[in-house]
Formats: sequence, C-alpha cells, structure tokens
Amino acid sequence: MTPSPPAKHFNWTNLGVRALSTAVLAPAALFVLLLDGPWGSKLRLVLIAVVAALLAIEWAMMSARQAPARIAFAVTAAVLAAAFTADYEHYRTAWLVLVLCAGAAALIARGIAARPADAAFGALYIGGPLLALMWLRSHGPYGERWTVLVLATAWAGDITAFVVGNALKGPKLWPQFSPNKTWSGFIGGLVAATLAAWAVAQFWPMQLSPPKAMALGLFAGLATMAGDLWESVLKRRFGVKDSGDLIPGHGGLLDRVDGLMFAFLAVAVARLVVNLGWPH
Repeated sequence: MTPSPPAKHFNWTNLGVRALSTAVLAPAALFVLLLDGPWGSKLRLVLIAVVAALLAIEWAMMSARQAPARIAFAVTAAVLAAAFTADYEHYRTAWLVLVLCAGAAALIARGIAARPADAAFGALYIGGPLLALMWLRSHGPYGERWTVLVLATAWAGDITAFVVGNALKGPKLWPQFSPNKTWSGFIGGLVAATLAAWAVAQFWPMQLSPPKAMALGLFAGLATMAGDLWESVLKRRFGVKDSGDLIPGHGGLLDRVDGLMFAFLAVAVARLVVNLGWPH
C-alpha cells in the first residue's frame, strides 16, 4: 500500500516575512505619502525614483539577463522622465512621455535583448502604477485618504489571501501559472479588501458612501489578485522563481508590490470615472 504524502503545514515563515516586510515598509511609505507641503512632494518624488530604479533593475534581470545594465537604465530613465513631468501636475503629458520613452527603451534594447519589446513593456508596467499613485495623492481633495485606501485594501487582501489559502487550502485558482494560490485564499482576500476599504472610508471620511467604498474595495481587491497572478505569468515566461533577491530567500521588491501596482491603477481609473472626471 502506497503511503500517503505528508500533510503540508501552514507556512509560518512566509507569513512572518510578509508581515515583517509590511511592518518595515508600511510606516516609511505612509510617512512619505502622507507628508504635506513642498518637502512632502519632494520626498515622494525621491521615493518614487528609488522604487522605479529597484523595480527596473529586477525587470532587467528577469527579461534581459545577458545585458541587464542598459535595460535597467533605459527603463528607469523612461519612468523617471514621466514621473518628473507628473510632479509638475502635467498628467496627460506624463502619460505621453511614458509611452514615448517606453518606445525609446525598446530601441535601446535592440541587439542586446532577445525581445526588445520587453523593455518597453517594463517601462509601462512600472511607470503606469507610479503615475497613478502620484495622481491619486496630489489631485483633488482627500488625496492622502485615497492613497491610504489603496494601501489598506491591497495589504489586507494580499495577507488575508495568503493566510486563508494556507489554512483552508482547497481547489487551486490557476495551477498552470501559480500552483500555490487557491480559491479559498482568493475569496478571503476579496472579503478583506472590501472590508478594509469600507473601514478607511467610514473612519476617515472621503465623500464615499459605504456601498461605494465596498464596491471600490472589491474592485481594488480583484486588481490586487490580478497583479499577483500576472507577475506569476511573467516569471513563468522568463523562467525565474522570484523577481529578485532583495529579501534573501523570499524574492524581490516586485514580488512584494505586484498586487499593489495593479490596485493603484484600478483605483485611479475608478476615481476618474466616478468621482472627479479627467485629470488636467
């Protein structure tokens, strides 16, 4: 008789790393994102520049391992050109700059990367969420509250999905690309994201009714899960286990913020459609 495989226990180590990384990153990110005045604006630009550079390096190491330095430089330059434009509140122009510089990054990648278009996609993949963050924080009333809402929904959804998925297990969500994710974790993460958005809007008023806040949280939660799954697809495509080794043994920065990136884009789109109209 074939013995049964040993039962898998809850992965407390990974949970601890997620909780620790959140505990370390969250206060610093919140301080910079919530700080008002000229110093706050400049510190946010510095934070965005550092994050853009780190993510560009990880992207280059995944997509062009033969010559990552030039790709990392091209992607970083594209994102920062758009970010500096957005810092002057020219958001439409910033998106145009990002697209044009992404095309330039693809031209730079010709001859040194197997797929030059990956450099362009990397610039858009990293730059789009950062522009969404800058717009959400600085445009219109309650910018800091919208920013906190995104952070709360993404972090709550991600951590709860991990905890519930490991505890309940059950059918896999998308085993072809992400064998560890389950439907139970997916549903648990959506519930947590929905409740987190409701809590932020309830205790820190931002002209969002409870039904709107919960709908926004659900939308942001779906985006968070989609971002996590999308990075799994990308890592499979590039044949890597992690995006980097910034956190030894537990991956890179992109592994920690993939869902958050999609959440910022989703909430920015929702705010455009529902709340404020098109940005200037």
